[in-house]
Amino acid sequence: MSIDKTTAPGGDSGRKSLLLRLDPQVHAALAQWAADDNRSVNAQIELLLRDALHRAGRAPKHVRPIRGPGRPRHQEAEQVTGEGEDRSG
Repeated sequence: MSIDKTTAPGGDSGRKSLLLRLDPQVHAALAQWAADDNRSVNAQIELLLRDALHRAGRAPKHVRPIRGPGRPRHQEAEQVTGEGEDRSG
């Protein structure tokens, strides 16, 4: 595994990129599970890793909560992108 400490695609510099090699059947199972939960494979893997850290008593104390499955609601998307702000003033 290698960790890329550069800015992730999309400009989210608070996230780390990670190259992960998986058996194709493991990836297919993860992809199906993620689709069933309306998540990306990346989000599903992060959810599983966070759960494993928590169960092992190794979860970081100060970490942003993972966003729920699916697309963000319109209001949440505005907060993230800054769209919809009143700039008239």
